Amino acid sequence: QVQLVESGGGLVQPGGSLRVSCAASVSIFNIRAIGWYRQAPGKDRELVATFTFGVRTNYAAFVKGRFTLSRDNAKNTVYLQMNSLQPEDTAVYYCSAEKVEGPSIRRYWGQGTQVTVSS
Repeated sequence: QVQLVESGGGLVQPGGSLRVSCAASVSIFNIRAIGWYRQAPGKDRELVATFTFGVRTNYAAFVKGRFTLSRDNAKNTVYLQMNSLQPEDTAVYYCSAEKVEGPSIRRYWGQGTQVTVSS
């Protein structure tokens, strides 16, 4: 079992910045991949950015260099720094982790944190 607890969402003006955090209940070295997805009202959930350990960091095209994914291994926490936010970035942001469990890979989700970009 992996529990993910997000924090740091809120209201920000267009052009502003926000950092969201995701704390995992297990060592992130025991996780195959961890990162962020988002879901806006009426839309499907979409990938924002993920680490796949030992492989790469993957960013969605709409990030366009505005967002940065980082991690603090000692705290089992990943961060998403979001700059130059626009109204279209408004969504619930979900932390997601993939963990190898036996012969399969299981995906875990956090409860989500709301990010609202509005003047």
